[in-house]
Amino acid sequence: MQSYTIGQAARLLGVSPDTARRWADAGRVATHREEGGRRLIDGRDLAAFSVEVAQNGTGEGDASYTSARNAFPGIVTAVKLGDVAAQVEIQAGPHRLVSLLTREAVEELGLEVGVQATARVKSTSVHIDRT
Repeated sequence: MQSYTIGQAARLLGVSPDTARRWADAGRVATHREEGGRRLIDGRDLAAFSVEVAQNGTGEGDASYTSARNAFPGIVTAVKLGDVAAQVEIQAGPHRLVSLLTREAVEELGLEVGVQATARVKSTSVHIDRT
């Protein structure tokens, strides 16, 4: 399972690293230390926390999250696999994006809850790139 540094988590949540660090210190999201002592957040824990933050707000006012060229970097929060098709949800800061794609594409990209990915939006289509 992929883990994220405090800085990476902050970027995915659309907040400052200091805010993410305060949330970790307060126990709002669980962390563990790697051998070098750096704090990491498990991808599944970060995915669940990102949904909570998006639903309840960050407490940092109404700052908007923007992206260049319609790219929304975020974290996969849900994957529903069918026989042929799949549904992938990404939480990108306060934005929840849902994409329908083939099961084969999900498997080839290795998309699962807690994995960092980027949703690219063009018109009514959302394409997912694993980052």
